[in-house]
Amino acid sequence: MSTDVGLLPYLMLGALLFVCGVLCMATKRNAIGILMGVELVLNAATINFIAYAHYNPVFEIEGQIFALFVIVLAAAEAAVALAIVLNFYNNHMSVDVDTAEELKG
Repeated sequence: MSTDVGLLPYLMLGALLFVCGVLCMATKRNAIGILMGVELVLNAATINFIAYAHYNPVFEIEGQIFALFVIVLAAAEAAVALAIVLNFYNNHMSVDVDTAEELKG
């Protein structure tokens, strides 16, 4: 016996994660905290893609492929951003984004 939850709880979870990620990006001054907010936003998008892939037969394989692309993008973004943050920490002994205004290219 299987009871299907429905699409709405997944979309609500995705919306909650998205709002938490945006608030985290807007309020944190620490670069690591901002990166965590970006990851939450990307996870919210992944949950929505997978939910739509499960409940819409037309969007089945595309939703899973988009979710896979989002996961790969999140991994690449985390690797590059963490390298930048570590380099910034080595130079300035802080990961406060307000001190990053010296980084003019």
